[in-house]
Amino acid sequence: MKRIAVLTSGGDAPGMNAAIRAVVRTGIDKGWEVVGVRHGYAGLIDGDMDALGVRDVGGIIQQGGTILGSARSAEFRTEQGRAQALRLLHQRGVEALVIIGGNGSQAGAHVLSQMGFPVVGVASTIDNDLYGSEITIGVDTALDIALEAIDRLKVTASSHHRAFLVEVMGRDCGYLALVAGIAGGAEAVIIPEVETDPEVLAAEMREAYERGKAHAIVVVAEGARYNAEGLAQYFHEHRARLGFDLRVTTLGHVQRGGAPGAFDRLLASRMGAAATAHLARGEHGVLMGLLRGEIRATPLAEVVANKKPLDEHLIELARALAA
Repeated sequence: MKRIAVLTSGGDAPGMNAAIRAVVRTGIDKGWEVVGVRHGYAGLIDGDMDALGVRDVGGIIQQGGTILGSARSAEFRTEQGRAQALRLLHQRGVEALVIIGGNGSQAGAHVLSQMGFPVVGVASTIDNDLYGSEITIGVDTALDIALEAIDRLKVTASSHHRAFLVEVMGRDCGYLALVAGIAGGAEAVIIPEVETDPEVLAAEMREAYERGKAHAIVVVAEGARYNAEGLAQYFHEHRARLGFDLRVTTLGHVQRGGAPGAFDRLLASRMGAAATAHLARGEHGVLMGLLRGEIRATPLAEVVANKKPLDEHLIELARALAA
């Protein structure tokens, strides 16, 4: 093997740059040329790719986001688009591809693998909903950002004896909300995996007030049936009966933009290095993820066919601690 390529796809996550750096430097250490693809799968189709040297990835390990950029590509979902991407890879002499991203990105990686092109995925998404990795690149940093916001809001909430809804990311997975709620001492956590009745939530918050709590913090995943805006509207409409309003803080993309912490830098470096090691051994069609403390490979076919479950013990822990 003489030349490989690396791309980032989907939502950016703190630590993606550390993974790019690891792929480039360990690839060069193996005697390969490494090409960076700009703007995800769209860059594959447009041929937007350039060689990356060791100095090109210097000073990026501490940066959030991705120096390669990321973009959605409707064209890649078509047979013609994928065929065009493969033609350009072959024309550029690229013999293998490392794809850093989450569920949608790895679904694309699996399709390319099925078409016969050597691909290795690297698990990166702040939602932590990717099968094949207990924790993915970006999660730890995103949690720290959410936790800092919760801690700050708790100060204001206590000062004014108010109830706050804090909405975090998590379209279909409540991991971020659940863990941020536990670590932040929230009175309740609202996630897509568990049905929530606004009336029950109101009763729980009223009981907390009666127990002497000076504030109430509820962490809400954006993908829950009742998101923060929906809950706030419900409480406002029934204020006379429920007795209080809820103030909303939506963290949104702030969670993605932080500089990666030590855990994410190390995790990304290990995964990126493992990706090139697998390619060097002729092993591909797999996702690199953290399992039982080690970087291990899971077939992409298993990754796209399975949904990562949320730990039920964490759900019970959040309920028990919200006293």
